[in-house]
Amino acid sequence: MAGLLDLLNSPMGQQLISGVAGQTNQPADKTANVLSMAMPLILGAMKKNVSTPEGAQGLMSALSSKHSGGILDNLGGLFGGGVDDSVMEDGAGILGHVFGNKQPQVESALSAKSGIDAGSVAQILKIAAPIVMGMIGKQTAQSNVSDSTGMNALLGSMLGGQPQENQSLITSLLDADGDGSILDDVAGMVMGGNKSKGGLGGLLGGLFGK
Repeated sequence: MAGLLDLLNSPMGQQLISGVAGQTNQPADKTANVLSMAMPLILGAMKKNVSTPEGAQGLMSALSSKHSGGILDNLGGLFGGGVDDSVMEDGAGILGHVFGNKQPQVESALSAKSGIDAGSVAQILKIAAPIVMGMIGKQTAQSNVSDSTGMNALLGSMLGGQPQENQSLITSLLDADGDGSILDDVAGMVMGGNKSKGGLGGLLGGLFGK
């Protein structure tokens, strides 16, 4: 099962990083840093959303209607003349769905950790969200996933084990007032979950060779 680490370390991942960097006028290394933290957060929040049959059905319906993974087949076209407004609007909708009113906190935390201004982080997130959906769409089709149990397992395997940097980031997004926020659950899942190698383990070191 291909995880996010595999994507970001692949030629497609390098194309994604350089394309997003060009779109936001940010250095490639900082852009890669934001993507390596943002994509697991988006995926983790989605995993929380599919823990109910209704949430899983909603995601699968979005995948079948709009996010079959075609976006990954033409990244050159996606970034060729600047990312299309419809892709950015789609990304904004996905982020609103998975993060809700926590989105500004996510943006400011990623900004603080990456050194990129929050406005650019918001742009990077809007591009990353449809890419993550495309990845899920491709994996769903390849694995013939058709219910919430299968979808939950699929997203868990794509998420893999998280490096310490992501764990501390997600901890910083914990909601102290105990209102049952999605991000609380994502943090619990990522920090207390899969400790196996692979997934995004060692991503930041592997990606930048530092």
